[in-house]
Amino acid sequence: MAPPAAASPSLALRLRDPAQFPHAIADVAVVETHISWVVLAGDFAYKIKKPLDLTFLDFSTLAKRRHACAEEVRLNRRLAPELYLDVVAITGTPDAPRVGGDGAPIEYAVRMRRFDRTQELDRLLAAGALPPERIDELAHTVARFHAAAPAAAKDDPWGDPAAVLANALANFDHVRRLERAADVAPRVDALHAWTRAEHGRVAPAMAARLAAGRVRECHGDLHLANMVLHGGRVVVFDCIEFNPALRWTDVMAEVAFTAMDLRHRGRRDLAQRFVNDYLEATGDYDGLAVLRFYVVYRAMVRAKIAAIRAAQETGAAARGRDRAEFLAHLTLAETCAESPRAALAITCGASGSGKSFAAGRLTETDDWIRIRSDVERKRLAGLAAADRSGSGLSGRHLRGRHDRADVRAARGPRTHGARCRLSGHRRRDFSRAGAARGVPHARRHARSAVRDPRPADAGRRHARACDGP
Repeated sequence: MAPPAAASPSLALRLRDPAQFPHAIADVAVVETHISWVVLAGDFAYKIKKPLDLTFLDFSTLAKRRHACAEEVRLNRRLAPELYLDVVAITGTPDAPRVGGDGAPIEYAVRMRRFDRTQELDRLLAAGALPPERIDELAHTVARFHAAAPAAAKDDPWGDPAAVLANALANFDHVRRLERAADVAPRVDALHAWTRAEHGRVAPAMAARLAAGRVRECHGDLHLANMVLHGGRVVVFDCIEFNPALRWTDVMAEVAFTAMDLRHRGRRDLAQRFVNDYLEATGDYDGLAVLRFYVVYRAMVRAKIAAIRAAQETGAAARGRDRAEFLAHLTLAETCAESPRAALAITCGASGSGKSFAAGRLTETDDWIRIRSDVERKRLAGLAAADRSGSGLSGRHLRGRHDRADVRAARGPRTHGARCRLSGHRRRDFSRAGAARGVPHARRHARSAVRDPRPADAGRRHARACDGP
């Protein structure tokens, strides 16, 4: 006879007993999320899947939960091998469970090494203890991770524009079922309509990015609560294992998640720093065409999750906090759905005059994208941004390709606030590109004050964390 389904709140409660574990521990605590229970026992954490079927995930049977556990370990070891150890069986009975005991398994758990939760990046940010340099580190970690991740094959279903739209619209279906307030429904309907319209506009760019290998097996849930400062570095954990369609995404959808989360936490400056660092490391400026769509999509993912948590809560205070979180993400999605106003600024000046410093300050105080000509020259030569280039890269053999790359990059600011750094005669190419597209533009010497190139009536409409077409 098959063992009974064991994944239940009572099982998690029974595992509060230290005697149920194979190692000595003083006490046990249980943390509940919307899809799992995490049992904290000594140096380890045991993550048990809830027996749920939420359409976007299916943990309804023991076999499916075991598979999900194995996938969680496999996938998370890509970024956090020191945290994800193995899958362990829970044996015995629901009333007397035993972790790693003899007999037939009644449940499975992911065994993780515990870490200091006060060092999670969302907590560090809230405490004012997250230095900007950690955001730089994160951007480069994500860039390397994406470069190593496998790309979707031609016959894979992932990343198809129609599938992207289906996932985005599914968020609204969940929200409508869970949140029925009269003042919320019109807002959800408006964002639903915007998502359809915006998708229709950027679907060709999505298809081109799929063909170019920009859809990869990503993390899928790249927000600050899934990052921790551990062992002297930023470690990213808790990727999505339960739904490949949510993990196999355009890399820019992943970037959008982190930028959205930083924006939600009141740090637009760090959101822009992260985006610019990632773009500089990867050269994926074509991704700006789809960034705004994905920022709104990711905000709605978090709104959906908050709505699910609120529906599961039994206490009024906790339910109120979750609903406030839902409304905050809904508002952020609305803000990011507004169309930005494009502008172009060009810096010039002698070496060491502070061009890069000034550019960095501007990108963090307002929503600009920085394009550095020295980095792009290195990229054309196959070098990384931090590599020493020597003097050869200014030769005639690179100039034609460099000019074309600079002008191609300058086309992004037609619909994105853009901060471009360029010296010498090539800055005229940017000015011409901006003028041809009706984009307000200005030149700026590194020793002079910043002159705002936007017309007076532009106001602050371009100032959005989700700059996009």
